[in-house]
Amino acid sequence: MKDENQSMKDESQSSIEAVPRRAPSRIEVERNLEVLGRLMDSQFEIPGLGWRFGLDTVLGFIPGLGDTGTSLVSLYILGSAVRYQVPKVTLLRMGFNIALDYTIGSIPVIGDVFDAWWKSNLRNINLIRERAAVSAIEARRGRLSDWLFVGVIMLVLVALLIGSLALVLWLISWLVSAVS
Repeated sequence: MKDENQSMKDESQSSIEAVPRRAPSRIEVERNLEVLGRLMDSQFEIPGLGWRFGLDTVLGFIPGLGDTGTSLVSLYILGSAVRYQVPKVTLLRMGFNIALDYTIGSIPVIGDVFDAWWKSNLRNINLIRERAAVSAIEARRGRLSDWLFVGVIMLVLVALLIGSLALVLWLISWLVSAVS
């Protein structure tokens, strides 16, 4: 009897392992990610027009520092996607959204209008919702290969940041020497 129960248990476990785990087409993400995305991209509304914008747009008016700070928040959302086991191609797309937001957002005035329209954080949270392989409860940790992949994406984004800051400093020193 004991052997029979054990074999039934082994069969049920093997059948569970054999069936691939499919996530729902859209899942709920952690509340803190939802709140963060809303705060960064759609917290405020222009009365009468219904246009929404967030701290990403407001902080973007601070040259250099604003876009840098908001990009760091975006990197947190990208890191969270690893825990949801989002496919690597989606992680790459999320990294592209952040790079585009940072690059165009760094252009005075035009970049701030772009930030208000693009809403990269909400886009990335929607990508997590649509492409996640596990639920918020199961999203405790990610796979090592995903962390390494996101690490490379983050290094490229940080290199973009350092390069743009170096370019700004060079332009400022060139202007100062040209005026002197």
